[in-house]
Amino acid sequence: MVNSVLVINGPNLNLLGTREPEIYGATTLSDIEAITRTHAEALKLDVSFYQSNVEGELVDAIQGAKGTYDGIILNAAAYTHTSIALMDAIKATGVPTIEVHLSNVFAREPFRHHSYISPAAEGVICGFGAQGYILALDALAEIMKK
Repeated sequence: MVNSVLVINGPNLNLLGTREPEIYGATTLSDIEAITRTHAEALKLDVSFYQSNVEGELVDAIQGAKGTYDGIILNAAAYTHTSIALMDAIKATGVPTIEVHLSNVFAREPFRHHSYISPAAEGVICGFGAQGYILALDALAEIMKK
């Protein structure tokens, strides 16, 4: 049986590569998907990707993961700091979730220091750019072994 992971990206991440490159770099969301897919194959994981700028669609994606995916990597972007609905969806599904952020949110504006996602997540990875998705895959692979 092959384990599967859903990578969910939130608002404005579709603009990576051109959006505030001094913070997020030149890596595009397509680049992140490619390196994540390659690493998932090495770990013998199936991986799917989803991106939306709409909070309710992200909630639907999380809810839809139950019974379909063995883990979620979630970069909720700005919704991290505002969305109780995303936290509730993660808790409701019980699907192990790793919270990922490209930038180190703790080195940025104070409002970014609070996450509604973190209490529902297995762990948080921030500040490592696209490499954070690879680290999250490694973490989920270990969680799935248990």
